[in-house]
Amino acid sequence: MRQHFSVFKDESKLDINYVPSRLPHRSAQLSLLNQFFRSVVETPGKMTQRVLITGKIGTGKTVLSQHFGLQIIREAREKGANLHYIHVNCRECKGSLFMILHQVISKFHPNFPRRGYSATEILQMLIQVLDAKNAFVILVLDELDALIRNEGSDPLYNLSRIQEGRFNAPQRLSLICILRETEYLDLLDPSTKSTLQRNIIRLEEYSKSQIRDILNDRVDMAFRQATVSSSVLDFVAELSSSEGGNARYAIELLWRAGKYADSLQLPIVSPENVRTAAASVYPVVRKDEVFSLGVHEKLFLLGVARYFRQTGSAYVSMGDAEEAYAIVCEEYGKKGLRHTQLWKYAKGLAASGIIETKLSGTGQRGKTTIISLPKVSAEDLERELVKFLSTMRR
Repeated sequence: MRQHFSVFKDESKLDINYVPSRLPHRSAQLSLLNQFFRSVVETPGKMTQRVLITGKIGTGKTVLSQHFGLQIIREAREKGANLHYIHVNCRECKGSLFMILHQVISKFHPNFPRRGYSATEILQMLIQVLDAKNAFVILVLDELDALIRNEGSDPLYNLSRIQEGRFNAPQRLSLICILRETEYLDLLDPSTKSTLQRNIIRLEEYSKSQIRDILNDRVDMAFRQATVSSSVLDFVAELSSSEGGNARYAIELLWRAGKYADSLQLPIVSPENVRTAAASVYPVVRKDEVFSLGVHEKLFLLGVARYFRQTGSAYVSMGDAEEAYAIVCEEYGKKGLRHTQLWKYAKGLAASGIIETKLSGTGQRGKTTIISLPKVSAEDLERELVKFLSTMRR
């Protein structure tokens, strides 16, 4: 049987975890990162650095940091510096400093025990390991909001304080913090907040033409020649521009369009493939993001989805969302959490782009949080959440 022709030559170049060798429209920010960390390479141990990268989803925060990491490690090796770049997602670590530090120290001791030590003890041992190996670390705390929501100021304070207390000793641990919503900084104590705000790199939303440039690079790497036309690229760029300049969405949309073309055994990616892909892609909500949520975050989100599906409303108040959540908890045999924790969940889900929140306007008694679900079908979201939660009943 003749093997079917694919429009792809290397679809891995469209994977969300792929770090390209070139970052269109982020050269200025990359240069600034390099300037901030110049001393870490040229005079290792003399001082550490703390940098905050902020921007909405799809503005390139993670890929900027990862690209910088590859670049600075290569430069450090050329200069003989024992520098390590370690990228940790705080959400995947459940907002736990212990889990974050365990992941870091495991880079040096893969069999480091998961129990028996506190986060503070692991941090102290990490510094001892770095001293013993004469090593230096740039630790990236991606999706920092998860850590702040879960543990407040203490983790960032401890990470900074352990350095400040090392008089006349090499400074070995630098930080890059990645945050979507700067409002989470207001939850930190003044000294920690001031430290993070000292060096900020803000990433603005991509324009349509900028997204077009990004897609053009990815097409050259991922697709066979002449399988993606200029008009199709313009179409994808326009769709993603309408979603707030989200480059992540644009790349995923292009990949899905290519898969639809292959499934239909087409020699090119057509505009209809793009339309089909757009109908199947959540612009902001990805399955892996929903899967990484805690059980009660999923239950709360399921209550919100069901409320919208059953009522046909565009908005739900925080009070009604909590009632819907309570019904879902009863269905799944879980004891419901209190308002304060649910409010934190709502803010976290909004920061992740899964829902949107705002304060109620005029015409309503008092002020309450209003929730909307603008980027995904309530029916589709409910179906996916039920799949995730069904394992609880087995």
